[in-house]
Amino acid sequence: MSKILVLYYSSYGHLAKMADAVAEGARSTGATVDVRRVPETAPFEVAQAAGFVADHSHPVLEDVNELANYDGIIVGAPTRFGRMASQMASFWDRAGGVWFQGQLNGKVGGAFTSTATQHGGQETTLFSIITNLLHFGLNIVGLDYGYAGQSGVDEVKGGSPYGATTISDSDGSRLPSQAELDGARYQGRKVAELANKIAAPHREVETA
Repeated sequence: MSKILVLYYSSYGHLAKMADAVAEGARSTGATVDVRRVPETAPFEVAQAAGFVADHSHPVLEDVNELANYDGIIVGAPTRFGRMASQMASFWDRAGGVWFQGQLNGKVGGAFTSTATQHGGQETTLFSIITNLLHFGLNIVGLDYGYAGQSGVDEVKGGSPYGATTISDSDGSRLPSQAELDGARYQGRKVAELANKIAAPHREVETA
């Protein structure tokens, strides 16, 4: 079985909940899953003024070199004006050595995000994450339409073929819905299923 990393940043807790759902889906395949968050880079005064919620849900991943320990990496970050939050971008900007050595080439990746509004940049934010992951050599798994819960207009819902999403509302009061969490679980399962297939031959070679 594969080893999966769910790596996220969350200012108000929404993506911490989505990360847990992604991890749940990945674990359902038998994969080993770690959930980690990236360091907060905003000055304390800025975070306090913006009402950021201190996140102690999961340990911080400080060392970018640990990325190489995983067969699949699923990255979650909220939108900041149509792109991934700077906290997540900063983490990957420090991983040049991992890129240079090709340590993630051929592994599996995916992205998930949140926005305040339905048209607040979900897909462009996903693409900003996916672009990074492609440069690091990962094979991208989205949220395919095998997950029917992302379709329909009977309720407000996130979801995109490019990755699981949630909508928080402008005041952050809306938490991820059941449909959104199920989408995150579905994507986590799909990433892990592919990672399990890719990792298996390598495991056999290592133990031969």
